[in-house]
Amino acid sequence: MVASRATIDSVLDDLIRWIHLLAATIWIGGMITVAVLVPALRSAGATSDQIRAAARRFGVVAWSAIGTSVATGIIQLIRLDIPTRGNTALAIKLLLVGVAVAVAWIHQIVARTASPALRGALEGSLLLLALGILAAAVAL
Repeated sequence: MVASRATIDSVLDDLIRWIHLLAATIWIGGMITVAVLVPALRSAGATSDQIRAAARRFGVVAWSAIGTSVATGIIQLIRLDIPTRGNTALAIKLLLVGVAVAVAWIHQIVARTASPALRGALEGSLLLLALGILAAAVAL
């Protein structure tokens, strides 16, 4: 039996959506994990160099997940003919994604020299932005 074009398209759309959700989960779940682990590592006596090494490794994973989420999000907009005009939830989600990427970039640049309070504020902002992105996504 030969699969129909509609079936193949449906499976492809599901795969793209799954990759999109997996990447978002890795990014947001990773942020929560790092937020919980860093204080625990500090109390366990981890050095600043060890914590920075862990943060750099997470940065590679996080930027890969963000890039994948953005790419698969764009693909979904195109493939699924999602209406953009008047779509408030989509506009909010895209705005929050843009702000989150900018804050993540700023955090990466200033993390080494910033005060713990500023790093914490940026990390907390990123987590709130990520949760807002999820809320907007659910509203789509």
